[in-house]
Amino acid sequence: MSASELKPAPSGNTKVMNRSDLTKRLVARLKREEAVVGGIGNTNFDLWAAGRRPQNFYMLGSMGLASPIALGVALAQPARRVIALEGDGSLLMQLGCLATIAMLRQKNLAIVVMDNAMYQITGAQASATAFGADIAAIARGAGIAKSSWAADEADFEQLVERALVGRAVAHRGAHRRQAGGRPDRARPRADPRPLHARARRQEVTRGDFASAM
Repeated sequence: MSASELKPAPSGNTKVMNRSDLTKRLVARLKREEAVVGGIGNTNFDLWAAGRRPQNFYMLGSMGLASPIALGVALAQPARRVIALEGDGSLLMQLGCLATIAMLRQKNLAIVVMDNAMYQITGAQASATAFGADIAAIARGAGIAKSSWAADEADFEQLVERALVGRAVAHRGAHRRQAGGRPDRARPRADPRPLHARARRQEVTRGDFASAM
């Protein structure tokens, strides 16, 4: 199927927004030690570039697991707001987690999806959202009623704010046709020590951020 045959973005979400800018807007609103789990790829790189926080967990090599890991953190720390920051390709690999998240109804969890309709980091191959898959609609179908597309930057910030103060699991700010940042921006480096990586995961899960940088 050619690019001209791709289905358009959902109604009301036609503006192309910059993924890196949106991530900075998200991070700027985190004032209460909210935990953020960054999915693999550009969402992770943008989170790193937006400013390192000990409450951030930067995933590497675990495609599709940002939302399940964020759910685990939310269950372990019910008093802390937890955000899963995902790309469309990664979430498409683990759609079943949306039904589990809806079933558990963990009120301190939100999912933010940056949808550029492609697997950008591996060669810009089209993802299923380029052919009409609607992640917000899929989330609603799984039982996450508060699932919304953001129409523009201001709408994105409003959705994020509602997710940070609301009392229901939310699938917020799923963006379509994103423009990414520069490919040479700062990227997190994986620590090759297995025991260190294990300790890092345990720190995030427990909420012990004193040494989590």
